[in-house]
Amino acid sequence: MQQPNKTLKGHKLVILFGLTGPPKTIQAAVFPEDWIAELTELFSDLKIANIKGVTWGTDDFQAKFPDEEWKDATIVVTGSALPTPEMAPNLEYIQIQIAGANHMLKNRLITETNVKLCNASGIHGTQIAEWVVATFLSFRHQLLQYNSLQSQAKWHKLGNGAQDSVGQRIGILGYGAVGRQVARVFKALGMVIHACTLRPRETPESRKDDTYVTPGCGDPDGLLPSKWFSASSKAGLHEFLLSGLDILVLAIPLTSKTQGIIGREELRLLSAKRTFISNVARGEVIDTDALIEAVEADLICGAALDVTDPEPLPDGHRLWSTKNVIITPHVSGDSEVYARRVFEVLKHNLVRLSNGEELSNQVDKISGY
Repeated sequence: MQQPNKTLKGHKLVILFGLTGPPKTIQAAVFPEDWIAELTELFSDLKIANIKGVTWGTDDFQAKFPDEEWKDATIVVTGSALPTPEMAPNLEYIQIQIAGANHMLKNRLITETNVKLCNASGIHGTQIAEWVVATFLSFRHQLLQYNSLQSQAKWHKLGNGAQDSVGQRIGILGYGAVGRQVARVFKALGMVIHACTLRPRETPESRKDDTYVTPGCGDPDGLLPSKWFSASSKAGLHEFLLSGLDILVLAIPLTSKTQGIIGREELRLLSAKRTFISNVARGEVIDTDALIEAVEADLICGAALDVTDPEPLPDGHRLWSTKNVIITPHVSGDSEVYARRVFEVLKHNLVRLSNGEELSNQVDKISGY
């Protein structure tokens, strides 16, 4: 705990959110001036540098924000762009605009300093949950096939109708902000929720989540799952996969421990119910070749993939032509209000900082999430 600093005197916020060019980031809108005014009204002594209209690492950037401007910077909100530790010796807090921090963990500013790294977990749950339910129901109700028939002006009924979701079982691997909102939506459809976390959560208190969440969303108290599992061991992961899942949603961060966590052995465990797989995590958490083989061999009934390995998925890749697979180009987290939600996470943490409280959404630099 730190001493309260209601006006954030002595702090300087550098906003790199609207930068263009490499390194690749989500190109959402810049923070407009009325948002900056909100912060100024809340924290009268906070200095703010809102850098926009230039490309990181260029002469234009240097002209607008020379290196000496970093010397008194204490807070930065960014996608991937970061100064060196020498440029920003007083930096205390980095707010990134996405949930996954794996792309930053080897940066010297992370590995060589005590700067706190916070992600934007909590701002993606609503739109990603809608993507998961939309693709799953599209598959279940054969909407893609009916759309094809419509384009051919054909009135033709397929099969015996859809299997509805009431009483079906959804397994969510990774019960963070995204997983909790997925649970909330599928619970409303009448499904049974099984949650699996990377660390054991054996008590009601441990199942709560105090990271940022869009108001009225998610499952902050961890009350929706009827069963909890832990993937801290292969045995625990396999117990979860064998728990009778009709759909498996992958919502885990990419770390050295989760890379390839779903392989051939795990896919075979899902064959009893021919589980549908939805991946909104990272492509590398599942073995792509094993997934293709499992779908083609009818071990699983299909998959919805917003992320792939490799990514972008090259032209002609076998996955494009694999049956019963829905692929979108890493868009499930996109939203017209994305920038505003990043701003709300930042504002939420600045309030906590001004109150002397621990920051929310802090990334463990060892585990990577």
